[in-house]
Amino acid sequence: MRPSRLTPLRPVIDLRMILDSCLSLPLSAFKNEECGSKSGNNNGTCYSKSDCTKMGGTGSGTCAHGFGVCCIFTKSCGYSTKNNGTYFQNVGYPSTFDSVGSCQLTVHKCNDNVCQLRLDFENFVLAQPEPIDHQCQDDQFIVSGGPPIPAICGTNSGAHMYVDMGMSSNSPITLTVVTSGKSFSRSFSIKVTQIECSSMSKASNGCLQYFTGVAGQFFSFNYNSGSGLQLSNTDYAICIRMERNFCGIQYTACKDNTNSVSMSFSITGGAPADGSLVGTSCDKDWITIPCATNSNSVTSQSGTPSVCVDRICGMVFNSVRTPSGNPSVPVNSFTRPFRLYIHTDGVEGASVPADTNNRGFCLNYAELPCTKSPTGG
Repeated sequence: MRPSRLTPLRPVIDLRMILDSCLSLPLSAFKNEECGSKSGNNNGTCYSKSDCTKMGGTGSGTCAHGFGVCCIFTKSCGYSTKNNGTYFQNVGYPSTFDSVGSCQLTVHKCNDNVCQLRLDFENFVLAQPEPIDHQCQDDQFIVSGGPPIPAICGTNSGAHMYVDMGMSSNSPITLTVVTSGKSFSRSFSIKVTQIECSSMSKASNGCLQYFTGVAGQFFSFNYNSGSGLQLSNTDYAICIRMERNFCGIQYTACKDNTNSVSMSFSITGGAPADGSLVGTSCDKDWITIPCATNSNSVTSQSGTPSVCVDRICGMVFNSVRTPSGNPSVPVNSFTRPFRLYIHTDGVEGASVPADTNNRGFCLNYAELPCTKSPTGG
C-alpha cells in the first residue's frame, strides 16, 4: 500500500506580531552610537525609546533604521551623570543668566573601559579675566578629580579639553562653573563625551587638547577671534595626531580680521619689542614647539634641522628673532610626536616690564608628507 502524500502545513505569519516585536527591540539589538537630533542643534546617543526614558533622556528624531530614538541627555546644576554624550548646561539654557553662585556636574564612568572625557565647549560665555593680570577673578570653569587643569574664563566657544579619568571604576570628574562679581550675561553648554581606552578617539597621554587630520586650526583659551585676553597661569599641551605618511608639521598664524595690527600671535612676555623673540628671551609667557625651524626640510641624517629653537613669543610668529614690522612666517617642526606646550605666568600688566597686547594665539597647522623627511647623507 502506497503511503499517502501529505501536503505540509504552512505556518501562519502574523506580520503584526513581527512589527510589534521589532518595535520593542532590546537595548542590545543595535549599537548605542552617536546620532543627530531632529533639531540639528545637538547630537545624542541611539537607544530604544523605553531605555531613553528610563535613563532620563529626551528622544529627538529616530535612529537604527527607525527602531531607536536619538536620545539627548541634558543636566544642570547639582546633578550627576554616567550617560555618554551628556550636555552640561546652565539653568534655562539657551537663555543667559546673571547670578552669583556655583553650578556643578559630577561625571561617573558609563563603564569600566572609559579612560577619558572630552569636553566640547559648544557654547561658553563667562566674564572676562580682570584687565591687568588677566586672571579669572569673577568667573571660572574648574575641572577637578583628575590631573591638574588650568581654570578658564571668558569666551571659549568652539574649544575643547580632554580629561584623564584614570583606571579606577570609581573616579568621578567634577565640572564646576563659578560666577561672581559684576553683572554679566553668561551661558554655557558643554558636551561631555566618554572615551574608552581602546578607542581611536583617545588622546595621547598628557594632552589637554588633541587634534586629528592633516590640517586644522587651534587657538588659546579666550582668544575669541583676537578680541579676548590671554589667560594667566596656564600650562598645558596641545597634541596633533601624526597621520600616516606624514613626518613633519607646519604652523602658520591665522588671519586676523578683528584688529588693525594682527594679534593672531601676541604673547609678548614683557618684551619691549613688537617683533618675534625666541629661546631664553622668552622667560615669562611662551609656546614651545620642539625644534621649531623656518626650514621646510630636515637637513641632518638624525632628523634634526641644522638650526632650531623651542620657545617662541612676541608679536610676530617666527622661529628666528626679528624686529617689529616684519610679518609672521610659517614655522616647521619634524620632531615627533607633534606637540606644542603653552606657558603663561601669573602677571601681565604688573610685570616689569609690563606685558603688552597679549591676546594669545590662533595657529593653523598642516602636516608635511614624508618626502620632506630626512633622506640621509
